[in-house]
Amino acid sequence: MKVSELFYSIQGEGKLAGLPSAFIRVSGCNLRCAWCDTPFSSWEPEGEELEVADILDRLADHPTQYVVLTGGEPLIMPGIEELTRRLHEEGYHVTLETAGTVWRDVVCDLISVSPKLANSTPWEHDDGRWAEAHEEHRLNIPVIRRLLTLGDYQLKFVLQELEDMAEVDLILGSLDEYEPTSVLLMPQGVTAEEVAQRSRWIVPICTQRGFRYCPRLQISIFGNVRGT
Repeated sequence: MKVSELFYSIQGEGKLAGLPSAFIRVSGCNLRCAWCDTPFSSWEPEGEELEVADILDRLADHPTQYVVLTGGEPLIMPGIEELTRRLHEEGYHVTLETAGTVWRDVVCDLISVSPKLANSTPWEHDDGRWAEAHEEHRLNIPVIRRLLTLGDYQLKFVLQELEDMAEVDLILGSLDEYEPTSVLLMPQGVTAEEVAQRSRWIVPICTQRGFRYCPRLQISIFGNVRGT
């Protein structure tokens, strides 16, 4: 599979925020989010082709048993099932981050599903070339339901405007059931200022609804740079 970067840092988002982890960022995505902060793994994918054995060898250099599979979109990668099984056999705790549009029979300890809201559709990006395809494929409720049965999960929603919550509620209402503390609301932003500004109206929603506020520690600590 094509890997754009493999690095060691702290998890910046979600239930395991702050935990030292090794990140495997695959390159390639079936969506084109307007606000994507890793265009080198989606809009203009780059990286090197690695076998599962190569990935495991490189992971051994990092002092952690926590691994995050991210992207791009890990679930479209050839060999992703084998990689997750091998990681499990080696005793790693695996978080898999996905947009939830594709089902694969993977093994993971935490499935992080981030359904893409309408704010992600790139109507103005690249002359709107990807907009219709993105809009058609960005939500797959049956797949999301199935992914949430893999085990521990988190549902992460990227909010740009307060009005985005109407779509969040529609998605949540379409699920069989969900745990409010596993619903994460995260501010869209690639600067600490943007994240802080949106957090001011997101936090009250979390306290009212029992949802979890999702920080972006990598942005507030390092800025929007690779390898963090």
